[in-house]
Amino acid sequence: MNWDDLRYFLALANAKSMSGAGRELGVKHTTVARRIQALEQRLGSRLFDRLADGYAMTEAGENLQPMALTMQEQSHSIERQIMGLDTQLTGTLNLTAAHDVFNCLVIPYIKVFKCAYPGIELLLSSSAGLLDLSAKQADIALRLTANPPDYLIGKKVLPLTHGLYASAQYLEKHPNPEHLVLWEHKGQHPEWVKQHFSNAQVAVRVNDVTNMVNCVNSGMGVSRLPCFIADSCPDLRRLDLPLKPSDWGIWVLSHVDLRDTARVRACREFLIDIVQQQQPLISGLNSRYNK
Repeated sequence: MNWDDLRYFLALANAKSMSGAGRELGVKHTTVARRIQALEQRLGSRLFDRLADGYAMTEAGENLQPMALTMQEQSHSIERQIMGLDTQLTGTLNLTAAHDVFNCLVIPYIKVFKCAYPGIELLLSSSAGLLDLSAKQADIALRLTANPPDYLIGKKVLPLTHGLYASAQYLEKHPNPEHLVLWEHKGQHPEWVKQHFSNAQVAVRVNDVTNMVNCVNSGMGVSRLPCFIADSCPDLRRLDLPLKPSDWGIWVLSHVDLRDTARVRACREFLIDIVQQQQPLISGLNSRYNK
Protein backbone atom coordinates (compact mmCIF):
# COMPACT_ATOMS: atom_id res chain seq x y z
CA MET A 1 0.00 0.00 0.00
CA ASN A 2 1.32 3.41 -0.99
CA TRP A 3 1.19 5.72 2.03
CA ASP A 4 0.83 8.74 -0.26
CA ASP A 5 -2.44 7.31 -1.60
CA LEU A 6 -3.74 6.92 1.95
CA ARG A 7 -3.02 10.59 2.62
CA TYR A 8 -5.55 11.49 -0.06
CA PHE A 9 -8.04 8.98 1.36
CA LEU A 10 -7.78 10.41 4.90
CA ALA A 11 -7.97 14.01 3.66
CA LEU A 12 -11.23 13.32 1.79
CA ALA A 13 -12.64 11.36 4.73
CA ASN A 14 -11.91 14.35 6.98
CA ALA A 15 -12.96 17.20 4.66
CA LYS A 16 -15.86 15.37 2.95
CA SER A 17 -15.27 17.38 -0.23
CA MET A 18 -12.71 17.28 -3.01
CA SER A 19 -11.96 20.99 -2.70
CA GLY A 20 -11.55 20.77 1.09
CA ALA A 21 -9.20 17.80 0.77
CA GLY A 22 -7.23 19.67 -1.90
CA ARG A 23 -6.78 22.68 0.42
CA GLU A 24 -5.60 20.38 3.22
CA LEU A 25 -3.04 18.72 0.95
CA GLY A 26 -2.08 21.83 -1.03
CA VAL A 27 -3.17 20.39 -4.38
CA LYS A 28 -6.01 20.92 -6.86
CA HIS A 29 -9.36 19.16 -6.27
CA THR A 30 -8.92 17.39 -9.60
CA THR A 31 -5.71 15.82 -8.29
CA VAL A 32 -7.58 14.52 -5.25
CA ALA A 33 -10.30 13.04 -7.48
CA ARG A 34 -7.75 11.36 -9.71
CA ARG A 35 -5.80 9.85 -6.80
CA ILE A 36 -8.96 8.56 -5.07
CA GLN A 37 -10.18 6.98 -8.31
CA ALA A 38 -6.80 5.30 -8.83
CA LEU A 39 -6.83 3.97 -5.24
CA GLU A 40 -10.33 2.54 -5.65
CA GLN A 41 -9.34 0.85 -8.89
CA ARG A 42 -6.21 -0.61 -7.26
CA LEU A 43 -8.23 -1.97 -4.31
CA GLY A 44 -11.21 -3.06 -6.44
CA SER A 45 -13.63 -1.34 -4.02
CA ARG A 46 -15.52 1.93 -3.92
CA LEU A 47 -14.37 3.91 -0.87
CA PHE A 48 -16.73 6.90 -1.03
CA ASP A 49 -20.29 7.62 -2.03
CA ARG A 50 -21.04 11.04 -3.45
CA LEU A 51 -24.01 12.60 -1.63
CA ALA A 52 -25.78 15.94 -1.97
CA ASP A 53 -23.80 17.46 0.90
CA GLY A 54 -20.40 15.88 0.08
CA TYR A 55 -18.65 12.54 0.21
CA ALA A 56 -19.31 9.77 2.73
CA MET A 57 -17.27 6.63 3.26
CA THR A 58 -18.62 3.30 2.13
CA GLU A 59 -18.29 0.22 4.33
CA ALA A 60 -15.00 -0.55 2.59
CA GLY A 61 -13.84 2.97 3.36
CA GLU A 62 -14.81 2.66 7.01
CA ASN A 63 -12.85 -0.61 7.23
CA LEU A 64 -9.80 1.02 5.65
CA GLN A 65 -9.83 4.16 7.81
CA PRO A 66 -8.44 2.74 11.11
CA MET A 67 -5.56 1.06 9.25
CA ALA A 68 -4.84 4.27 7.36
CA LEU A 69 -4.86 6.25 10.63
CA THR A 70 -2.37 3.78 12.12
CA MET A 71 -0.04 4.27 9.15
CA GLN A 72 -0.45 8.04 9.48
CA GLU A 73 0.54 7.96 13.15
CA GLN A 74 3.56 5.77 12.37
CA SER A 75 4.65 8.23 9.68
CA HIS A 76 4.29 11.18 12.05
CA SER A 77 6.17 9.28 14.75
CA ILE A 78 9.11 8.69 12.39
CA GLU A 79 9.17 12.38 11.44
CA ARG A 80 9.14 13.46 15.09
CA GLN A 81 11.96 11.10 16.01
CA ILE A 82 14.14 12.16 13.09
CA MET A 83 13.45 15.83 13.78
CA GLY A 84 14.28 15.30 17.44
CA LEU A 85 17.62 13.76 16.57
CA ASP A 86 18.35 16.52 14.09
CA THR A 87 17.67 19.32 16.56
CA GLN A 88 19.98 17.81 19.14
CA LEU A 89 23.55 19.06 18.91
CA THR A 90 25.03 15.57 19.03
CA GLY A 91 26.60 13.12 16.62
CA THR A 92 29.58 13.00 14.27
CA LEU A 93 30.47 15.96 12.06
CA ASN A 94 33.01 15.57 9.26
CA LEU A 95 34.82 18.82 8.47
CA THR A 96 37.14 18.98 5.46
CA ALA A 97 39.73 21.62 4.57
CA ALA A 98 43.24 21.89 3.20
CA HIS A 99 46.03 21.07 5.62
CA ASP A 100 47.17 24.69 5.91
CA VAL A 101 43.67 26.03 6.44
CA PHE A 102 43.20 23.61 9.32
CA ASN A 103 46.54 24.45 10.92
CA CYS A 104 46.38 28.24 10.54
CA LEU A 105 42.68 29.08 10.85
CA VAL A 106 40.73 26.23 12.46
CA ILE A 107 42.67 24.03 14.87
CA PRO A 108 43.64 26.89 17.23
CA TYR A 109 39.88 27.39 17.83
CA ILE A 110 38.66 23.77 17.94
CA LYS A 111 38.77 23.68 21.73
CA VAL A 112 36.31 26.59 21.83
CA PHE A 113 33.89 24.68 19.60
CA LYS A 114 34.20 21.50 21.70
CA CYS A 115 33.48 23.44 24.89
CA ALA A 116 30.35 24.95 23.32
CA TYR A 117 29.15 21.67 21.73
CA PRO A 118 30.54 18.73 23.74
CA GLY A 119 28.06 16.31 22.15
CA ILE A 120 29.42 16.82 18.64
CA GLU A 121 32.31 14.55 17.66
CA LEU A 122 34.48 16.27 15.05
CA LEU A 123 36.32 14.44 12.30
CA LEU A 124 38.89 16.62 10.54
CA SER A 125 39.68 15.41 7.01
CA SER A 126 42.50 17.19 5.18
CA SER A 127 41.59 17.45 1.50
CA ALA A 128 42.17 20.04 -1.20
CA GLY A 129 39.31 18.86 -3.41
CA LEU A 130 35.52 19.04 -3.25
CA LEU A 131 34.69 15.51 -4.36
CA ASP A 132 34.24 14.42 -0.76
CA LEU A 133 31.25 16.77 -0.38
CA SER A 134 29.79 15.72 -3.71
CA ALA A 135 29.72 12.14 -2.45
CA LYS A 136 28.51 13.36 0.96
CA GLN A 137 31.61 11.93 2.60
CA ALA A 138 31.97 15.21 4.49
CA ASP A 139 29.43 17.57 6.03
CA ILE A 140 31.19 20.94 5.82
CA ALA A 141 34.10 22.23 3.76
CA LEU A 142 36.23 25.29 4.41
CA ARG A 143 37.59 26.08 0.97
CA LEU A 144 39.80 28.59 -0.79
CA THR A 145 38.12 29.02 -4.16
CA ALA A 146 36.77 31.52 -6.67
CA ASN A 147 33.64 29.63 -7.71
CA PRO A 148 32.29 26.81 -5.54
CA PRO A 149 30.14 24.14 -7.25
CA ASP A 150 26.42 24.79 -7.65
CA TYR A 151 25.41 21.76 -5.59
CA LEU A 152 26.99 23.32 -2.50
CA ILE A 153 25.53 26.15 -0.45
CA GLY A 154 27.50 28.51 1.71
CA LYS A 155 29.04 31.89 2.20
CA LYS A 156 32.11 33.69 1.01
CA VAL A 157 33.30 34.89 4.39
CA LEU A 158 36.31 36.98 3.34
CA PRO A 159 38.29 37.70 0.18
CA LEU A 160 41.67 35.99 0.07
CA THR A 161 44.69 38.31 0.05
CA HIS A 162 48.05 37.28 -1.42
CA GLY A 163 51.55 38.70 -1.27
CA LEU A 164 54.96 38.06 -2.82
CA TYR A 165 57.30 36.38 -0.36
CA ALA A 166 60.89 35.23 -0.03
CA SER A 167 62.95 34.10 2.94
CA ALA A 168 65.06 36.62 4.87
CA GLN A 169 68.13 34.50 4.07
CA TYR A 170 67.39 34.53 0.34
CA LEU A 171 66.85 38.30 0.27
CA GLU A 172 70.21 38.90 1.96
CA LYS A 173 71.94 37.07 -0.86
CA HIS A 174 69.61 38.27 -3.62
CA PRO A 175 68.36 41.83 -2.97
CA ASN A 176 66.98 41.67 -6.52
CA PRO A 177 65.36 38.21 -6.58
CA GLU A 178 66.36 35.97 -9.47
CA HIS A 179 64.51 32.73 -8.72
CA LEU A 180 60.86 31.71 -8.69
CA VAL A 181 58.76 29.04 -7.01
CA LEU A 182 55.68 28.45 -9.18
CA TRP A 183 52.73 26.11 -9.51
CA GLU A 184 53.20 22.95 -11.54
CA HIS A 185 50.86 23.86 -14.40
CA LYS A 186 52.73 24.78 -17.53
CA GLY A 187 52.14 27.75 -19.80
CA GLN A 188 52.82 31.43 -19.58
CA HIS A 189 54.17 32.97 -16.42
CA PRO A 190 51.59 34.62 -14.14
CA GLU A 191 51.07 38.37 -14.36
CA TRP A 192 53.13 39.15 -11.24
CA VAL A 193 56.18 37.43 -12.73
CA LYS A 194 55.88 39.41 -15.98
CA GLN A 195 55.47 42.63 -14.02
CA HIS A 196 58.20 42.28 -11.43
CA PHE A 197 60.52 39.36 -12.31
CA SER A 198 60.53 39.04 -16.07
CA ASN A 199 64.20 37.94 -16.13
CA ALA A 200 64.02 35.52 -13.19
CA GLN A 201 64.40 31.76 -13.58
CA VAL A 202 62.03 29.09 -12.33
CA ALA A 203 63.78 27.26 -9.51
CA VAL A 204 61.06 24.69 -8.87
CA ARG A 205 57.39 23.97 -9.55
CA VAL A 206 55.04 22.49 -6.96
CA ASN A 207 51.50 21.16 -6.75
CA ASP A 208 50.80 21.93 -3.12
CA VAL A 209 50.85 25.14 -1.07
CA THR A 210 52.68 23.42 1.80
CA ASN A 211 55.51 22.47 -0.54
CA MET A 212 55.49 25.98 -1.94
CA VAL A 213 55.88 27.52 1.51
CA ASN A 214 58.65 25.08 2.41
CA CYS A 215 60.53 25.81 -0.82
CA VAL A 216 60.32 29.56 -0.27
CA ASN A 217 61.25 29.15 3.38
CA SER A 218 64.35 27.16 2.42
CA GLY A 219 65.60 30.00 0.24
CA MET A 220 64.70 28.75 -3.24
CA GLY A 221 63.18 32.01 -4.47
CA VAL A 222 60.08 34.21 -4.59
CA SER A 223 56.49 33.03 -4.72
CA ARG A 224 52.94 34.32 -4.45
CA LEU A 225 51.34 33.03 -1.25
CA PRO A 226 48.20 33.62 0.81
CA CYS A 227 49.00 36.15 3.52
CA PHE A 228 47.39 34.11 6.30
CA ILE A 229 49.90 31.32 5.63
CA ALA A 230 53.06 33.25 4.80
CA ASP A 231 52.69 35.92 7.48
CA SER A 232 52.62 33.12 10.05
CA CYS A 233 56.13 32.04 9.00
CA PRO A 234 58.66 34.17 10.92
CA ASP A 235 61.46 33.65 8.39
CA LEU A 236 59.45 34.86 5.40
CA ARG A 237 59.37 38.48 4.22
CA ARG A 238 56.66 40.07 2.13
CA LEU A 239 58.02 42.15 -0.72
CA ASP A 240 56.73 45.69 -1.05
CA LEU A 241 55.45 45.19 -4.58
CA PRO A 242 51.94 45.79 -6.00
CA LEU A 243 49.89 42.69 -6.72
CA LYS A 244 46.57 42.38 -8.50
CA PRO A 245 43.84 41.38 -6.00
CA SER A 246 42.68 37.78 -6.19
CA ASP A 247 39.08 36.84 -6.99
CA TRP A 248 39.39 33.90 -4.60
CA GLY A 249 37.79 33.87 -1.20
CA ILE A 250 37.42 31.77 1.94
CA TRP A 251 34.15 29.86 1.69
CA VAL A 252 32.27 27.84 4.28
CA LEU A 253 30.31 25.25 2.28
CA SER A 254 27.96 22.34 2.87
CA HIS A 255 25.81 20.09 0.72
CA VAL A 256 22.32 21.46 0.06
CA ASP A 257 20.74 18.36 1.64
CA LEU A 258 22.36 19.20 5.00
CA ARG A 259 21.38 22.87 5.26
CA ASP A 260 18.82 22.30 8.07
CA THR A 261 20.82 19.82 10.14
CA ALA A 262 21.41 21.38 13.55
CA ARG A 263 25.02 20.32 14.10
CA VAL A 264 25.96 21.37 10.55
CA ARG A 265 24.31 24.73 11.10
CA ALA A 266 26.11 25.22 14.43
CA CYS A 267 29.52 24.35 12.99
CA ARG A 268 28.95 26.48 9.90
CA GLU A 269 28.15 29.53 12.05
CA PHE A 270 31.18 28.81 14.23
CA LEU A 271 33.53 28.63 11.23
CA ILE A 272 32.17 31.85 9.76
CA ASP A 273 32.72 33.57 13.10
CA ILE A 274 36.33 32.42 13.59
CA VAL A 275 37.26 33.31 10.01
CA GLN A 276 35.83 36.81 10.49
CA GLN A 277 37.78 37.16 13.74
CA GLN A 278 40.99 36.50 11.80
CA GLN A 279 40.30 39.15 9.17
CA PRO A 280 43.58 41.07 9.85
CA LEU A 281 45.66 37.94 9.25
CA ILE A 282 43.69 36.84 6.16
CA SER A 283 43.71 40.35 4.68
CA GLY A 284 47.47 40.76 5.12
CA LEU A 285 47.24 43.39 7.86
CA ASN A 286 49.92 41.71 9.93
CA SER A 287 51.42 44.08 12.49
CA ARG A 288 55.02 43.48 11.34
CA TYR A 289 54.10 44.96 7.96
CA ASN A 290 51.97 47.81 9.28
CA LYS A 291 54.07 49.56 11.90
